[in-house]
Amino acid sequence: MTSLTVLDQLTEPFDVVIVGGGPSGSSCAFWLAQAGWRVCVIEKKSFPRVKTCGDGLTPRSVHQLREMGLEETVAAHGHRYEGLRAHGFGASLEMTWPQHPIFPHYGYTITRFDLDGLVATHAQHHGATLLTGVEALEPLDLVAGSENQLGSASGVLVRDKEGRTAEVRGRYLVVADGQNSRIGRVLGTSRVKEWPMGLALRGYYRSERHDEPWIDSHLDIRDPEGRVVPGYGWIFPLGDGRVNVGVGLLSTAGAWRGVNTTKLQEYFVAQVGREWGLSEETSEGPPTGGRLPMGLAIGPRVGLRTLAVGDAAGTVNPFNGEGIAYGYETGRLAAGVLGEALSSEDPARLALYEERLEAAYGDYYRVARAFVRLISEPKILQVCVASGLRVRPVMNELLAIMSNLMSNSHQGPGEWGYRAAASLSKMVPDSAWNALFGRSEVSPT
Repeated sequence: MTSLTVLDQLTEPFDVVIVGGGPSGSSCAFWLAQAGWRVCVIEKKSFPRVKTCGDGLTPRSVHQLREMGLEETVAAHGHRYEGLRAHGFGASLEMTWPQHPIFPHYGYTITRFDLDGLVATHAQHHGATLLTGVEALEPLDLVAGSENQLGSASGVLVRDKEGRTAEVRGRYLVVADGQNSRIGRVLGTSRVKEWPMGLALRGYYRSERHDEPWIDSHLDIRDPEGRVVPGYGWIFPLGDGRVNVGVGLLSTAGAWRGVNTTKLQEYFVAQVGREWGLSEETSEGPPTGGRLPMGLAIGPRVGLRTLAVGDAAGTVNPFNGEGIAYGYETGRLAAGVLGEALSSEDPARLALYEERLEAAYGDYYRVARAFVRLISEPKILQVCVASGLRVRPVMNELLAIMSNLMSNSHQGPGEWGYRAAASLSKMVPDSAWNALFGRSEVSPT
C-alpha cells in the first residue's frame, strides 16, 4: 500500500485518476503509465482481496495479460486448461479453444484473490501510483451530466482506514469501481433495466479433480422443482487442490424474477457432487454472488473529463458472462483515448471512446442481447443444447461465437449466421425483444 502521505509531495494534479483497481482500472493504469502519463489508482480494499468470480481466463484475457507482459506470472500462479467440457440434456462434449491468429488456444484459471493484485502491482511497477485500502468518497468539483453525458469532476475525496481524508486531483477521471459503482452513480450512470442482466453465485470446494485440463459447463441446470433455468452451472479446476463451483443466470426474463440463487447453487452442487467429491465437508465456506450488468447496459460512459470502464460500464459478455477480458480491453481502449486527449490537450477527444466501444462490441453485444432473450425460453434452450451437443462442428462454431473468438480466416456456417444476425440486429431494436420476452428486471433471493 502507498500511504496518503505520497499526496503531500505532489506539486500538480495527476494526469489521470482511476477509481478502482480491478481488471479495467489496473489495465487502464498500466497502459497510461507505460506511455509516461502520471496516473493514480484508488482501490478500496488492500491486495490480496477476495472477489466473487468464476476465476476463469479465456484466450481473450490471456492475450491482454500477454500484451501487458504478465502471462508468465499468471502461469506460475494459475492453472492452464485446454478448453471447455459442456454437458446438457444427456449429452457431453469436450471442445478445445479454437485456433485464432491473435488469441492463444488455451486459458488459465486463477483466483481473483491472486490475479487482481498481480495486475495492479504490475501497473505500479511501471510508474502508476497505487493507493490501496483507500475509499473514494465523492467527486470533487462535480459538474452534472445529462442523459447522454457522464458528469465530470476534477478528482475524488478519499479516506483511508485510519479515517484520514485527502483530495486526489487529476486532469481526467476514470470510473472503474465495478457494477455497483458509487462514484459512477454520483456522476450519473444507471443501468438500462430492459436489457439483460445476469446473476451469479460461486463457492470453493476441495477436489481430487482440481488439476483437470477442462473447465466444465452444465447447460441444463434446474431448480429444485425440476424446471430448466436459463443459465449454466460451472466447475473450474484451479490446480491448487480446489475447484470453483457456481451457477449463473444469463437470462433475466421476468419469469425468473423469483429464482432463489442460493437454492439453485445448492441443488447444482448436489447434482454434480458425487463425481467431483463436493460436500459440506469439502466446502471452503458459503458461496458469494453478485449481479452482472451485460452488453454495455450501464451508461452514459463519457463525460467532459470522465470515462467509465469495465463492469462500471456494464461490459460483461451476455453470451457467457465473461467480464475479465472486457475489463482489460476497455481499460486499454480508455487509456488510448486518454493519451490522445492528454497529448493534444483536447478533452473533446474523449468522445472517441464511445466510437471505439461501438466498433469493438456494438454488433456483437446486440446479437448477444437478443440471444439471451431467446434462450430465456426453456423449450428453445433445450432444443438448442440437446441438438447442438451432438454435432461437434456446430458446437465448435458456437464456442467461437459465444467466447468472441471468431476469425475472419475460418468462417463456417455458424459465423455466417452470426454475421447475418449482426446485420439484422441493427434493424431490430431491443424494445422488440422486450415485447416478445418481457422485461429483464430480476431480484436475487
